[in-house]
Amino acid sequence: MGLAANTQILSIGTAGQVSHFRNMPAVAQKRDPIGQVDACYMPRDSHTTGDILVHEMAYGNNEELWVVNTRFSCLCTLDAVNSFVPRWKPAFISGYSPDDRCHLNGLGMVDGKPHYVTALGETNTATGWRANKKDGGILIDVASGEIIARNLSMPHSPRWHNGQLWVLESGKGTLSIVDLATGKHEAIVTLPGFTRGLDFYGPLAFIGLSQVRETAVFSGIPITEQPMERNSGAWVVNIQTGQVVAFVKFEEALQEIFAVQILPGIIGPDLVNDNLEMIHSSYELPGDAMKHVEMP
Repeated sequence: MGLAANTQILSIGTAGQVSHFRNMPAVAQKRDPIGQVDACYMPRDSHTTGDILVHEMAYGNNEELWVVNTRFSCLCTLDAVNSFVPRWKPAFISGYSPDDRCHLNGLGMVDGKPHYVTALGETNTATGWRANKKDGGILIDVASGEIIARNLSMPHSPRWHNGQLWVLESGKGTLSIVDLATGKHEAIVTLPGFTRGLDFYGPLAFIGLSQVRETAVFSGIPITEQPMERNSGAWVVNIQTGQVVAFVKFEEALQEIFAVQILPGIIGPDLVNDNLEMIHSSYELPGDAMKHVEMP
């Protein structure tokens, strides 16, 4: 579900753990097609969290990993002792309980710190958000605890970019700008899918789209009530014009995208997690130790 990445590290959140990978450029030079792979993420370690319904993740200052802990309705970090370390929860959540009270899901960082989060409801009962999922979504300022915007349709992926606050209204398939003063939100584009996962590169927004399943969770929201084809893939939108400039559509098997992450300056990234021969024969040492390494 969750994904956080930059040119050096990559973390992936799954059902019960968060796995960490490290870019090893020397390994990239050995990957096929030779000469076209310029980053290779190799497994480094894994942290067992238990099933916390991990959602968006992001690196903060000093590569500290912040995790949206949806099941316990909080933001958390990881350490070597605990399953997770709770660091923040919405003011309306009375305590830490594994019952997904508000479906906290999106995380937006500013200056290396959590600044914005989204949730599907302002509720403090077990899965209480489901009762008004159509337009009960909220956008919260982490530092103040204040709710910036209400009446959002299944919001995800708040992001601060180019001096503006952006959010995906997944239930409508839109990318919107939020007015911090008034809380009003205006869509700049509507896309053919459940929008979830957002990153920017200059004037371009990279947005994940999902077909969404015909289940109780996704019933009764605008995008499933409209007679339209829903797609799975990644769409690229020029935020200055609101125009779609490119897309990658998955037409078979892959129906949901959760996270989208840009790797600036990397053209051909690779990830190794099942090639044991390569994993067991690749080593990374501190810089001061490298000068003492003698190649066999």
